[in-house]
Amino acid sequence: MTATLQRPILRPRGLDEALRQAVPQRVGVVTSAVGLGLTVAGLDARVGEVVSVGAEGAPQTLVEVVATDVTGVRCMPLGRLTGITAGTPARPTGRPVLVPTGAGLFGRVLDGLGRPIDDRGPLVGAGGEPVAWVPLDHDTPNAMARTRIDAPMQLGVRVLDTLTTVGRGQRMGLFAGSGVGKSSLLSMIARGSDAAVNVIALVGERGREVREFLEDDLGPEGLARSIVVVSTSDEPALMRLRAAFVATRIAESFRDAGQDVVLMMDSLTRVAMAQREIGLSVGEPPATRGYPPSTFSVLAGLLERAGTDRVGSITGLYTVLVDGDDHNEPIADAARSILDGHVVLDRKLAITGHFPSVDALGSVSRVASKVTTPSQRGAATTLRKVMAARKAAQDLLDVGAYQPGTNPLVDAAVDHQDAIDAFLRQGMDERATAAASWQRLGTLVQQLAVA
Repeated sequence: MTATLQRPILRPRGLDEALRQAVPQRVGVVTSAVGLGLTVAGLDARVGEVVSVGAEGAPQTLVEVVATDVTGVRCMPLGRLTGITAGTPARPTGRPVLVPTGAGLFGRVLDGLGRPIDDRGPLVGAGGEPVAWVPLDHDTPNAMARTRIDAPMQLGVRVLDTLTTVGRGQRMGLFAGSGVGKSSLLSMIARGSDAAVNVIALVGERGREVREFLEDDLGPEGLARSIVVVSTSDEPALMRLRAAFVATRIAESFRDAGQDVVLMMDSLTRVAMAQREIGLSVGEPPATRGYPPSTFSVLAGLLERAGTDRVGSITGLYTVLVDGDDHNEPIADAARSILDGHVVLDRKLAITGHFPSVDALGSVSRVASKVTTPSQRGAATTLRKVMAARKAAQDLLDVGAYQPGTNPLVDAAVDHQDAIDAFLRQGMDERATAAASWQRLGTLVQQLAVA
């Protein structure tokens, strides 16, 4: 038998692409567009999948599936819904939201979907290659796989590095009302921390304040080692919510590479407000102060993704805009129960020009004892005792009824009030290493001369 050689079948160029295009595509239609979202029938789409809405050849609006039932899928827009009507075609993209990662993001400003908005061209790596895009979802580190927090993270702010010491991989909340200096404090941390990477999420910010924060507060030096994700208050609720998760996913990509990251989010309250809009629009029942139950599970899922893992760490700093300066309102209370500590910014200090306006006595770091030495804890405790004694006797001091010699702690606080205030205050442009801050605290405690 003679073997027969068969010539390989060569497809004409472009045939594979033509065959791919010829595969039938399932197209749904918009059945309603009410309030913040729209309903699409005829699609077999999953929750979290991106859907493109618009007539073929016309500009497309991207929406994300947030709920589904037998009648169709409920979607929230990632852009404006102008021009969408009942009957508009909707096509599934077959993919979730993707997030850019890599060193090419340093110094860049991104929107809530990870797209550049700083007019500096496309995102590219150091060698000119495109950046990698990864799915938005990422597994939360296993509780038993997390490394323990045993090293301090320098933030560059004296009062935080000494009296509320933050550990590498800790999650802290900055609790304050509006206009008390949260953004300014974040900018100081971005410039003064010893982390290799800063990821900053500005969620629900006023559009006017974005450039001011980038150019005045953060500055070129801070921006050079930072990645900024911005979603302003006028953008759809889903974009504001996604901005928080995009920033977290970018931070996770650097942590997975073994790096120590500082993730700063301003503000967690606006993330909760965005989820409230989404939840109510898809039919969830309102609960405490109108927040649906999903709000609190979303907050827990977002915050638990930060922290340590087998390698690397994410030190999370989340601002919480307390409603009416009420630190027990639902979002503040829920965040405080999840986070590893809280820093309270006091409006009374802010209006007197005391910056940073940190209420040291009302602020707590739950891991401070794990990342400080006995001598450091002793110095911090001494200063806290002196400040607490002064606060307890303030009414007597105001009316002149306090008799010197009654309480040595109060006497020390009164005699050295200027030195204490000088230690707690710090200029926006003043740099303070952790070592220098501890040394200055030790000198101050020696001056107080109290047991």
